[in-house]
This record gives sequence, C-alpha cells and structure tokens, in this order.
Amino acid sequence: MERNKLKSVSCQALAYLGDCVLEMCVREYLVELGYSRSAKLNSAALDFVRAPKQAEAMKNILPILTEDEESVFKRGRNIGHTSTPKSATFAEYRAATGMEALFGYLHLEGKSGRIKELFALAYKINISEGEENEQSDN
Repeated sequence: MERNKLKSVSCQALAYLGDCVLEMCVREYLVELGYSRSAKLNSAALDFVRAPKQAEAMKNILPILTEDEESVFKRGRNIGHTSTPKSATFAEYRAATGMEALFGYLHLEGKSGRIKELFALAYKINISEGEENEQSDN
C-alpha cells in the first residue's frame, strides 16, 4: 500500500487486520509444529491470542521496534476502548490492540519477514517447546 494511503488507515482498521495477521502467524506456527486435531489447535491458539498474552508478548518486542513501528503501536494502544474482556485488564487490552495495529500496519507495508521476526521474538518461540507439543498431539 502507498505510504500516503497507509497513513490514512485508521488504527481501528489496522487492529482489525492485525488480529487476522496474528491469528495466521499462530495457526501457521501450530501447524508447522505438527498439531493436527482441531480441538488441540484451537486450545493452543488461545494461548497466543488472549489479550494478557499479547500484552506480555508486546513487552518482549517493544525495545526493538523502529520509531515508526512504536508510533503505530502507541496509536493503536490509545484507541478509545469502551469495554474490555473479563479475562484482561484495561492496560492489557490496550497493549493487545496496539500489537494488533502494529501487525496490521506491517502487513500493509508488505513486511512479512519483519512480521515473522517480531512474532517469534514476542512469544519467545523455541523448537524444543514445539517438539513436546507435537508429541502430545498424536
């Protein structure tokens, strides 16, 4: 997307798109680990996409964001929320929304490599953890 057009995309729209981008990252990761049953896939995915987990993951990548990325995160974080889920604090929900806006922005920028890099760093993904999960799914 053109830089000028991208700047005109609302933070709500970026977060909406970013929710999908993060969901795709999670699903791809879980499938690559060898999960095969839908119940196990859905259960494992929830560990990544709940607001408290996203807020925690955001703390891992905030120090390495570029100035532009941090700006998008902060704009997304500051969207006026009228309600929050029962499973998250207001601060966690705001951070999660900021993370979603960031990933939506990166997607529109066409930065799939950066998305994968930040996703791995955010969730501190390691292979040994995945091997254990793969064996328990069979």
